[in-house]
Amino acid sequence: MSASQNTTSGQTATFAAIACAKNYDALDGDAIAAVKRLILDGVAVAIAGTAEDAPKIYAAHTRDTGGRAESTLWGFGCKVPASAAAYANAVSMHVLDFEPMSSPPTHAVSPVVPVALALAEAQGGNGREVIAACAKGFEIQGRILAAAKPARGALPFHSPGVMGPMGSAVTAAHLLKLDASQLANALGMASSRCAGLPANSGSMVKCTHCGNAAAAGLEAALLAAHGFTANPAIFEAKHGYVQTFFAPHFDYDVLFGFGTPWRCLEPGMAIKFYPSKYPTHFAITAALEARKTIKAVSEIKSVRIVSPEILDANRPRPRVGLEGKFSIQYAAAAALLDGTVGIQTFTDARRFAADMESLLGKIVLDFDQNIPPDTKNMHMKVEATLNDGSLHTGVCHKPPGTWGEVIDEAQHRAKISDCLRVRFDADKTVRVIAAFEKLETLDASQLQALLALLA
Repeated sequence: MSASQNTTSGQTATFAAIACAKNYDALDGDAIAAVKRLILDGVAVAIAGTAEDAPKIYAAHTRDTGGRAESTLWGFGCKVPASAAAYANAVSMHVLDFEPMSSPPTHAVSPVVPVALALAEAQGGNGREVIAACAKGFEIQGRILAAAKPARGALPFHSPGVMGPMGSAVTAAHLLKLDASQLANALGMASSRCAGLPANSGSMVKCTHCGNAAAAGLEAALLAAHGFTANPAIFEAKHGYVQTFFAPHFDYDVLFGFGTPWRCLEPGMAIKFYPSKYPTHFAITAALEARKTIKAVSEIKSVRIVSPEILDANRPRPRVGLEGKFSIQYAAAAALLDGTVGIQTFTDARRFAADMESLLGKIVLDFDQNIPPDTKNMHMKVEATLNDGSLHTGVCHKPPGTWGEVIDEAQHRAKISDCLRVRFDADKTVRVIAAFEKLETLDASQLQALLALLA
């Protein structure tokens, strides 16, 4: 049906009833394993993120605002109100741009996992309920995007700022045991809190898009639990959520397929092995392939990158290291120079090193209109020409960890360990991993103990 119609057919109510009926028992073993992997990945990335400037500043701001000591600020050793903890922990989780990616692409983990863990800590939830809440929060975000099918770049807002508050609201609603009517009102409130401008990519503000989404949906659910109301038909309403943010067609059948199957399994989420904007992973992988036959990177005379038209990742000279996460040119240069791309790649020290400055000036980015720009079907090519005239080429169709591919468990465990080791010693790293891997067995007190480890 057309999203432009103001109907009384009850799409929001129908969805809310479907979502509320789903619980832990609706998840099979594969879904539980997938959700636990995503939770652990997000938490590990967040712990690494706490070493960055933006989370430090935001954590200090959160501590200064005070409030009831309910939920842990991961990495900062204190407790704050649940919504404030969800916001700050989501900032930490997104700052590195290293958490898993949904398909169609959005950062579905950061607006959800901090909410589930903050609320469970504040209200005595157990591991099974955290898993179910996260599964549902991931699910609605993927379902909305699949129903809307926006073309790349069509959304005027950063996608987690639009999908994230809805995911957060559904997550919190599960833990608060809201009924369908209350969930419909929570979604109505959350939809009025959607925001996030893509122009802030490459700045500290971008990581707050996921923080705002986490807190917005959580607070909406808390208010709904107390009887606060909004438009309970927000999906189908004139000037409502669908009409405001998406193209005229919105497939409600996709939305109503909630959990059948779970989108964390089909199409799955991409696990990131590089801490940068996902399209840059194609440039990194292609550059690493080209580098295998280059004996001396100092002999590179010129580099040509052939890419689909991704305008927001065309940043020939990133202003700071952080902006390099959103630059095809910078990501490829780092891969060619260093043979690896990690957290330290995107520091100001690496951005303004002499070899980086020199190589960036030798790179040409060519957009090929024949290459589809969506990350499921695109590819990139990197061609490096040396001073002796030899050409060294790499092509990437699927970066490691991409959707639908088998995840290399050893590679993923190494990522998790490396991220946790940014702040934790070896013993604590092992204990945190072990606890999250048996999350479904943790009762409320054991979950509290786990979250205390993150402090």
